[in-house]
Amino acid sequence: MTWLLATILVPLVGAAVVAGMKKNDRLATLTALGVSILTFLLVIPLWASYVPSGDRIQQKSSMDWIPNFGVHISFGIDGIALVMIAVIALLVPIVVGSLGLTDKLPAGRTAGGYLSLILVQQSLTIAVFAATDVFLFYVLFEIMLIPMYFLIGGYGGANRQYAAVKFFLYSFLGGLIMLASAIGAYSMASDELGKGTFDWETLVTVVRDAPTGTQIWLFLGFFLAFAIKAPLVPFHTWLPDAAGQAPIGVAVLLVGVLDKVGTFGFLRYCLPMFPEASKELAPWVLVLAVAGVLYGSILAAGQRDMKRFIAYVSIAHFGFIALGIFTFNEQAMVGSVSYMLNHSLATGMLIVVVGLIVMRGGSTKISDYGGMAKVTPLLGGMLLIAGLSTLSLPGTNSFISEFLVLLGSFVDYPVYTIIATVGMVLAAAYVLWLYQRVMQGPVRGDALIGAGGGPGTAIAPELGATKAIKDLGGKEIAILAPMVVLIIALGFYPKPVLDTITPSVQATMSSVQGGK
Repeated sequence: MTWLLATILVPLVGAAVVAGMKKNDRLATLTALGVSILTFLLVIPLWASYVPSGDRIQQKSSMDWIPNFGVHISFGIDGIALVMIAVIALLVPIVVGSLGLTDKLPAGRTAGGYLSLILVQQSLTIAVFAATDVFLFYVLFEIMLIPMYFLIGGYGGANRQYAAVKFFLYSFLGGLIMLASAIGAYSMASDELGKGTFDWETLVTVVRDAPTGTQIWLFLGFFLAFAIKAPLVPFHTWLPDAAGQAPIGVAVLLVGVLDKVGTFGFLRYCLPMFPEASKELAPWVLVLAVAGVLYGSILAAGQRDMKRFIAYVSIAHFGFIALGIFTFNEQAMVGSVSYMLNHSLATGMLIVVVGLIVMRGGSTKISDYGGMAKVTPLLGGMLLIAGLSTLSLPGTNSFISEFLVLLGSFVDYPVYTIIATVGMVLAAAYVLWLYQRVMQGPVRGDALIGAGGGPGTAIAPELGATKAIKDLGGKEIAILAPMVVLIIALGFYPKPVLDTITPSVQATMSSVQGGK
């Protein structure tokens, strides 16, 4: 039993326990919170035992699954996977603790059912990042869609069924195409070694020497699955619907973590296994990346719904991440990996804050708010911090990531970099526009009534009630505090994260440069 296996199994076991607590929502919530905190605590020794200068894959464990086909249940982590496991371990306690503060369960639904799905999602997502058998990765890649499907479809907004089905079909189809490429890689290993295998480290050594034409076809199967998951333009259309309809806590995991499986897949599978294909197709990917930056930024500025606004902001950010990965520059790639972490923190906090606003105002429409900072100054401050991190203000965590991406990509691709820089200007515009519309100016809109700096009232039509608007309470501050601390701390001292991911990025770069 390794620390990694314990981190995978604890939330899975916890989910089974919580699922049985259907008649006691409070007990189910406390149990799920305890399980999620324990999972986070397990990440501490997992991180402490990781040696950045050591083996590329650490915390290894493996057992036979389908021996006749060379399939194993194999897990292990590098620095990139470790960072992503750490961020999901941080976000899940926040999601569990925010139940009731950012989300209300639909009538007839229990906390036990909802939170057990959250814990299953956490376990499967950690396992996806840790899988070192390609077939196991595919299975987990598909299975992890199931709890998210039920979370969106069972607990989301009015159009939740449409959003859930669209999310599932897009990702499932991408996974099937990836399976075809994985089988192709397996066949190549069988021809080369005399027996087939799905072991990632073995496939890297075999497939990377294949003819460029063969690599391109296999690369495309993996790339399409990851481009949908990331999501890159034009494979992004499922995200605004899914994020817009998902409950706030589910949206935190969907936009903050699950999407990173796509960019992680670029780094773990596409580049090391198919180095020549990656180089050959990189200019086309960079076009999609830059298009995503501009497209996401422009559409974010035009959104009227706060949750869809965040979805389009994320599409723009994933363009930056893809730009850093496919420029094959170490600085840019380190920036992309750190961006994966910092986007999760910034966007996660932004979604939670939006959830707190919606619970007070009863609407996700930006036009239903105005001057809210007069009534809830602490909440206004939290929205400002999350927004400044989102636009990568110096002194916040996202700045160093965006800076490294642009600095590294400019060396070989100055035109793409200059175009992408326009996205930074647009980010400042749309984030400040959101903050100004919601928090500044006179109190306005049907959702807010009463001004003068004192408590107002909020009409929540779906609740059929009117309630007093209050500023952040102790529980809400406790939920937001970890993200605020990390946003500021990593803004001024990102060294621990950069030191952890840099050797893994160098190993990935070595695989690409050492291609055929």
